[in-house]
Amino acid sequence: MSRLSVKLPGLDLKNPIIPASGCFGFGDEYSKYYDLSLLGSIMVKATTLEKRYGNPTPRVAETPSGMLNAIGLQNPGLETVMTNQLPSLEKYDLPIIANVAGSSEAEYVAVCAKIGDAPNVKAIELNISCPNVKEGGIAFGTSAEVAASLTRAVKKVAKVPVYIKLSPNVTNIVPIAKAVEEAGADGITMINTLLGMRIDLNTRKPVLANGTGGLSGPGIKPVAIRMINEVTRAVDIPVIGMGGVSCVDDVIEMFLAGASAVGVGTMNFTDPYICPKLIDELPKRMDELGIESLEALIKEVKESRK
Repeated sequence: MSRLSVKLPGLDLKNPIIPASGCFGFGDEYSKYYDLSLLGSIMVKATTLEKRYGNPTPRVAETPSGMLNAIGLQNPGLETVMTNQLPSLEKYDLPIIANVAGSSEAEYVAVCAKIGDAPNVKAIELNISCPNVKEGGIAFGTSAEVAASLTRAVKKVAKVPVYIKLSPNVTNIVPIAKAVEEAGADGITMINTLLGMRIDLNTRKPVLANGTGGLSGPGIKPVAIRMINEVTRAVDIPVIGMGGVSCVDDVIEMFLAGASAVGVGTMNFTDPYICPKLIDELPKRMDELGIESLEALIKEVKESRK
């Protein structure tokens, strides 16, 4: 194993850098800039059972240290993802993490039962920030009971390990993390975006057509670090940390908070080369900080908490 490699349920990563879902599509645009095989993995665009066109525009707005988005889970639907998008990624030497979304437990189950059939899909990331229609539009991820129920249902049909992507838009994230762990989750990814809004001074209306959107980018990193630290002290399953990562020091800070791999989101829009840059810069920064390997760092952080 190299000093950058990390091993998680279903995922043998040559390095810990993973483009986050929603910020990298299915890799087509970025493959024009560099070889995607350099990456540890890719969390591909959220997939729902049927094709979705997303929310009306405008659905993206800049903020001083990040961005707001309300894309609305636009994607081509499970059948197209299985026949076109996932096969197109088979030429790259990397495991794929398939992000799955839905508006009902039955939709999540249907997608999870099928998407693991793709030979390069080695894990599922369950996006539980979606509104649950049967629960009156409340997001699956805001209730420990509902999140656990969904986790149990998906685990019964999934052919690959399941990681639950937690929402930060809750009073206390720890009970939800513990609930999905007890329900059988193999890992956690966190954090998703923070709910936010901007208002146009001229029209006096929200900038986004949807009204509100998800805030991401460097501005949310301290929130992500705090929540990852809290969750990794409370659960034993691994956490893939994300939220505002923009430089190699941010990657190491995620590990020090307790993460076992790192997702990179909004920064891909600012610098399409950010992921290979982070992979290239990690060894030098690890030397400067006296870090022998990332697996050793993960072990050191765990032992420091006993």
